[in-house]
Amino acid sequence: MPAHPDEHTQAEHGSTVHRLLPHPAPVRLLDENGQRVDAHPDYPLPPAADLLAAYRAMVIGRRFDRQACVLALQGRIAAFPSSEGQEACQVGAAQALASTDWLFPTYRDSTALLTRGIDPIDVLAPVRGRVHCGYDPYDHRCAPMTTPLATQALHAVGLAAAAARDHKPTVALALVGDGATSEGDFHEALNFAAVFRAPVVLLVQNNRYAISVPLARQSAAPALAYKGVGYGVRAEQVDGNDVAAVLAVLRVAVERARGGDGPMLVEAHTYRLAAHTTADDPSRYRDPAETARWRTRDPLVRLRTYLRTAGLLDDHDDDAISAQAEELATGVRAGVGEPAAGGPADLFTHVYAQPPATLAEQRHEAEQAAFARLDVTTQPAAGVTSGRGTSR
Repeated sequence: MPAHPDEHTQAEHGSTVHRLLPHPAPVRLLDENGQRVDAHPDYPLPPAADLLAAYRAMVIGRRFDRQACVLALQGRIAAFPSSEGQEACQVGAAQALASTDWLFPTYRDSTALLTRGIDPIDVLAPVRGRVHCGYDPYDHRCAPMTTPLATQALHAVGLAAAAARDHKPTVALALVGDGATSEGDFHEALNFAAVFRAPVVLLVQNNRYAISVPLARQSAAPALAYKGVGYGVRAEQVDGNDVAAVLAVLRVAVERARGGDGPMLVEAHTYRLAAHTTADDPSRYRDPAETARWRTRDPLVRLRTYLRTAGLLDDHDDDAISAQAEELATGVRAGVGEPAAGGPADLFTHVYAQPPATLAEQRHEAEQAAFARLDVTTQPAAGVTSGRGTSR
């Protein structure tokens, strides 16, 4: 007797769901002691040259991060969101992309921007009160760092879908946090990406806290990666402190998207070792013992141990990388002290492509006010003579 049509539908549905589901345990290629684990059939270990490049980027990223935190505590820049502990996620994301692909970062993704080749002083431009974005997004194929949660996910999907319509081999990768998965924009992005098979990858850096809200208060799902199946998006989960695994998984995701196989959601299990920002006190909402446990899983130490054990990194190499990181930190300290270029008119430059008359009027008023203030400050005060004279 032939099978009932519903039986075929159920079988096909089950097969589809199986392909969408992530592995039950996060993908890992290096364990917490920096030792190679059993080979993963779907994700090969990246080449040694790529792992060495990743290590260098992680060392530089952490030194930049710590320098920025010190500058914030000194009051030389605004509150800074540290990414210490999440370097593997950010370096892996940047390295997985081609130069023609696009990265969509959040406010915490400074290390990803540095790895993408953006000048560190330009990365700090927003917290220096200079501009909303200190670099040209088109030069680096990197969107501005976003503070609103999950909005960049929709932007990434839109860009990727547009590129696909133009038959361009461009992939967009959006970095989001676990808190962003509680926002409507995140779910809209997944649905849109799936329906239009947009060549986009969404990487969730699950660091266990949305500021002070723990993951258990955000979602009851067994893993955030499982949110993909409800939208028809293939998903995976990875040890976010293992840069080898992050890079391997993301490279597969990016190439799948580039090849027309649609979007992919990747959840990276990681941890924010520092405070949410330099204005935060994490001891108010998380146990220091928890942070201490995660420090034993430090992604930088893990990769260093592996490279040294494999004979790929020695003291000379390590010292040279540390020297590069210190040189960058010195440049950051000097660059932050440089005066800002431009003037009040810059506030109006990038608001409209064709400014309306009202904006032109406001710009003129701002310029006139600035000139008036300058004139006042350059004139001698009443009762004060010029040169060596004294007030009467």
